[in-house]
Amino acid sequence: MAAFISLIFLFVTLLHDLADGRGLAGSSHDKVIVCYVSRWSVYRPGAGSFDIFDIEPSLCTHLIYCFVGLDENTFKITNIDAFQDLEINDGKGGFKRIVALKEKHKHLKVSIGIGGWNEGSAKYSKMAADPKLRNIFIRSVMNFLETYKFDGLDLNWDYPTQRGGKPEDRKNYVHLIRELSEAFEPYGFLLTAALRPGKDDMDTVYDLTHVNYYLDFMHIMTYDYHGAWDGVVGANAPIRGQYKDDIYSIEYTINYLLSHGLTPSKMVFGLPMYGRTYWFNTRNVNDIIFGETTTKTTGFQGQFSKEDGFMGYNEICLEITNKSSLWTQHWEEHTSTPYIRDEERFITYDNPRSIANKVKFAMDRGLGGFSAWSIVTDDFRGSCDEEPDTYKDYIERFNKISDQTLLKDALISLTENENENQFYVISDKKVRLRLPKPSFANYPLLRTVNEAIFLATEEKRVLDEMEKIKTHRRNELEKGSSPCIRTCTEVCFYGL
Repeated sequence: MAAFISLIFLFVTLLHDLADGRGLAGSSHDKVIVCYVSRWSVYRPGAGSFDIFDIEPSLCTHLIYCFVGLDENTFKITNIDAFQDLEINDGKGGFKRIVALKEKHKHLKVSIGIGGWNEGSAKYSKMAADPKLRNIFIRSVMNFLETYKFDGLDLNWDYPTQRGGKPEDRKNYVHLIRELSEAFEPYGFLLTAALRPGKDDMDTVYDLTHVNYYLDFMHIMTYDYHGAWDGVVGANAPIRGQYKDDIYSIEYTINYLLSHGLTPSKMVFGLPMYGRTYWFNTRNVNDIIFGETTTKTTGFQGQFSKEDGFMGYNEICLEITNKSSLWTQHWEEHTSTPYIRDEERFITYDNPRSIANKVKFAMDRGLGGFSAWSIVTDDFRGSCDEEPDTYKDYIERFNKISDQTLLKDALISLTENENENQFYVISDKKVRLRLPKPSFANYPLLRTVNEAIFLATEEKRVLDEMEKIKTHRRNELEKGSSPCIRTCTEVCFYGL
């Protein structure tokens, strides 16, 4: 009874932490939660405008402020938007403000991101190819980190060997990160990088062995597998591909990287806080088939982001919340992808349910954590309705084992070993699954990441304990020393 009361206390405490906004990432789990913050989102109209004061640091372990650039004349790190980044000339002082979050949130690490799509690749390629220019760049980075009190550098060179780059970028990228790593080590600065997920990129762009060695974390960009550019509908971030051996899937990317020796605890799983938009080629399309239903090659814009083919989750969920809209909601089971559609348009995106499933996928493979690109397109204002099916797939898995005696035995065993389970509990002689209660708060995607880490961890712990007990009993049976009760026909019942 005491153990049960203690378990309830722990569960209530967890829910209280979620409700009051203190969050989980700071101290309650050992996974990194990397929150990308794009500076330019402050210029978005109305409710889409995101400033540093909109950040909820308790939901992140790491913040990355994006982006600064590379001066093509001096080859030094440089700010791109002085008004937002600096304090001079009555600037907004973004560097100082985001770093100041560490004063209240001691667990937090804040890095600066360099690069991004608009920076291209040519000047990075030139810098990385020349030892003298690399030295100039690295010294400027060291001075930058010390001046603005950042904890590290996130390298977003988009992309080595491409977009103005050269084939030699593959080896020069290694020279660059090796020298950065050596310079950073005495000061404890973090060195991370965003890595493309495509097979061609993994084969030809990155020397994975050395990238794995020199980077502290690798932020795997497990999204943008499909978009309007394909001319057919597809999932932006499908867990599984559309057919066997489909290279355009999260499963393929992660399995490929693990098979090539990347350290799982260094791999950070990228979670998109946005969707991809499409126009159908014809009106009134009946059945949607991923990879087959044809579309135009340019998608439509969202009301805040104003980018063709792109909509943030905060824009998409407002469309869903609007009861007068013609959108209908759907779920593509194979890829674990939500989508909405009307007569002319289609949006594939991620919602709390798909995010929870991605967390489960990554946790089962022992990955080091998750990166959110980017928190500025989560529902950071809490404007949308709650989505009720976040843990539908967790519930379905639980229901398949809920009546097994072995499940109850595993929970009793875990409790006896002082490993109380917060979500799988024995009540009224039955095993019940107690899920996190909806908080009706802002950041539904980011909160789901933190909650699902706990749920996926405990699901795995319970299943492992069930397998452990099952194996032990099987071994006892094989040794002929099982303590089970036998009938007159010598049939042994184990409740397996």
